[in-house]
Amino acid sequence: MRPTGSPKKLEVRRARAIALLQRGLKPVEVARQLKVDRRSVRRWNAEYRAKGEAGIKAIQAPGRPARLNTRQKSRLERLLIAGAQAVGFVTDLWTCPRIAQLIREQFGVSYHIDHVCRLLHSLGWSPQRPSRRAAERDELRIQNWIRVDWPRIKKKSIA
Repeated sequence: MRPTGSPKKLEVRRARAIALLQRGLKPVEVARQLKVDRRSVRRWNAEYRAKGEAGIKAIQAPGRPARLNTRQKSRLERLLIAGAQAVGFVTDLWTCPRIAQLIREQFGVSYHIDHVCRLLHSLGWSPQRPSRRAAERDELRIQNWIRVDWPRIKKKSIA
């Protein structure tokens, strides 16, 4: 499992481990201080001995770069928070096709519907379903029925 943190932060942690090892601390003690596994400290030390500074350098994550930059993502999030009706949809329900259309219109970037979900997860959003309740629902009458009518018509136990 990949550790949390940006590649740069992970590089700083590895450099700190090497500095502690050079001060004479044992790998087990370094691991305890940095809250990592002792095997990781030993692996970092071996890489450092074999390749020097290059052995502990941050490696850019492979994969295609994001199509939206950080500013565009924060603007997208503000648009999502404003609601679907605020950008012209009939209902206030966000769906992946609607979000893909919004991104295309606002930023000129085309996202496949299946990948919109990944984008939303990277922003900290998760799929939600609206509760299905009738607009005419009267909560007071329902509570009254539960308190008064239901006990009256409920089948009595045979004990």
